[in-house]
Amino acid sequence: MHPPEIRARARRLYLSGATVAEAARSVGLSYPTVRQWCKDRPEPKRQGSASRCFRCRPDVDNPIDPAAYSYLLGLYLGDGHLVTSARVPVLRISCSNAWPDLISACDAAMRSVLAARVQRVQQQGCVSVQSYGKHWPCLFPQHGPGKKHERSIVLADWQRVIVEAHAGHFLRGLFHSDGCRISNRVTVRGKEYIYPRYLFTNESADIMGLCQWALDLLGIAWKMNRRNSLSVARREAVAALDRHVGPKS
Repeated sequence: MHPPEIRARARRLYLSGATVAEAARSVGLSYPTVRQWCKDRPEPKRQGSASRCFRCRPDVDNPIDPAAYSYLLGLYLGDGHLVTSARVPVLRISCSNAWPDLISACDAAMRSVLAARVQRVQQQGCVSVQSYGKHWPCLFPQHGPGKKHERSIVLADWQRVIVEAHAGHFLRGLFHSDGCRISNRVTVRGKEYIYPRYLFTNESADIMGLCQWALDLLGIAWKMNRRNSLSVARREAVAALDRHVGPKS
């Protein structure tokens, strides 16, 4: 007998839109076992995501929580992946085990933007925060085959309007995914000085450009310290970014 919580988890995944095979892989059990749980005693599925998609509802022009969308967009551009080859598209964002609050924030943002259900799939060294929904591609038109840095990443006009109004949340998503806040150490005339510094690293020139644009919107000074790395080091700039991002936790 398998624990009831394993059975419940497999059924939740299936009812959220995952295939039987995907649910079986997630719980680590055989296909026939999970198929019996999901198919032999079906439960009615929840209402689809169309009713929550602000791009498809004629009565809604913007997300109910635009700040959460800006944050989730930043996370997606950094560590996210939208799979559209499955029966139901699934948005996945990888979050390090070292940052439990980040995992919870990602989960909450997905629910605020579109998701009725969110799963946390433990992997080696990280948690894949994921949600199945047919309308995720409506909200992230940047999805496509291959790696992000090998294709063009351009925000739609409606996305730019949202980010312009919530640039701090967008930056928080970018720095929570591909950035960090560190203590920089320098020695001058034998005396050591320690000061905080933000770094953002990404191989995509387009995503790097979006980070620069959002920093400019907030008047935060930055410079490129390497081809694929941006630095925010001035005291007043770090203080301004602290108000929007802060260290991961």
